[in-house]
Amino acid sequence: MNKAELPEKICPICGRPFRWRKKWQKCWEQVRYCSERCRRARRTGREKEG
Repeated sequence: MNKAELPEKICPICGRPFRWRKKWQKCWEQVRYCSERCRRARRTGREKEG
């Protein structure tokens, strides 16, 4: 499968798109954040400004 064909989501914290990864194979539906940094930022309320 080509990288461009992989499913994509938008991170609610930073607003950047991120693609499916093999480590998320079993839990892609529950994945909401692009990185551990954004997942932690949700607790501090650091939303995207603008």
